[in-house]
Amino acid sequence: MARTVNPQHTQALMDLLTQAPYFSLLGMRFEAMEPGYCRLTLPLSYARHGNAFGSIHGGAYSSLIDTAAYWAAYCDMDEDQGYTSLDLSVTNLGMARAGTLVAEGRVIRAGRSICLAEATVTTAEGKLLAHGTSKLMLLAGKQSIRALLAAEGAPDLPPKFL
Repeated sequence: MARTVNPQHTQALMDLLTQAPYFSLLGMRFEAMEPGYCRLTLPLSYARHGNAFGSIHGGAYSSLIDTAAYWAAYCDMDEDQGYTSLDLSVTNLGMARAGTLVAEGRVIRAGRSICLAEATVTTAEGKLLAHGTSKLMLLAGKQSIRALLAAEGAPDLPPKFL
């Protein structure tokens, strides 16, 4: 049975994630999240993302792939579960110097304890820059967004599922 995710929950979560320290440091912006899919963007800045050779550091691609793959799996989890990355494999296929990067993550297969997801990084015009896969291990009751927010005294998110 397919789940329907509360759009108010996903919007509140994307707003929260955009403000998270690491995502904010890089400048990631969450654009879409639904069962099996996540899309985020990263406006490039050489001062923030550049390497010594004048292009964007490959770590920016890896961070985008890791993030898009993880959050693509989020909407398929029960509300008291989380994932942790077991493995991340990234293949860099091109370089960027400016513009906006677009990362899209998709779940390939989700089992009872392991999820395999993939993500791509492209330019805004669609040129493929990187591809990656991520193996995620389910952590029942250990990485719940609600538990994290409750522990920090933050306001609760709207219900995840309708």
